[in-house]
Amino acid sequence: MHITLPDDRWLPKSVLCLRDYNTSKFLRDLLAGITVGLVALPLAMAFAIASGLTPQAGIYCAIVTGFLISLLGGSKTQIGGPTGAFVVVVAGIVAVHGVEGLFLCTMMAGVLLVVMGLTGLGSAIKFIPRPIVIGFTNGIAILIASTQVKDFFGLQIAKFPTFSQCGCAR
Repeated sequence: MHITLPDDRWLPKSVLCLRDYNTSKFLRDLLAGITVGLVALPLAMAFAIASGLTPQAGIYCAIVTGFLISLLGGSKTQIGGPTGAFVVVVAGIVAVHGVEGLFLCTMMAGVLLVVMGLTGLGSAIKFIPRPIVIGFTNGIAILIASTQVKDFFGLQIAKFPTFSQCGCAR
């Protein structure tokens, strides 16, 4: 009986890298993991709070997604962590649909990413003009900075208007 091995291009890089893994690589990975953790965990907590969630939600998300990115990622040098661009999106979803809605949106986004990866549609990102990407990033930065004005000036505001109250949610 002949057993055929799966095509290497479909295997996650983590599986391919284990073929020649040794103690030296483990020690370097451990140091990199500690470094990323020291940055990512407080950042994930801050993003969770800014999104209207508990700090624990940020910690859980950073740990689970960190392991998933490492396990299923497409590069042996890939590091994943929280990103500020999603704070506004997550806050809007949580304000209108709650944590359950956020979970559903996350699962739907994951399915879309898998489908785009399998069909090659992910390469369509190269057709989005650079000014649009820069404008999007700058818009997110302005939104995040504007939420910090209250703390910077030490203002006491009992309750911020939600997205649905300001007409942002459709």
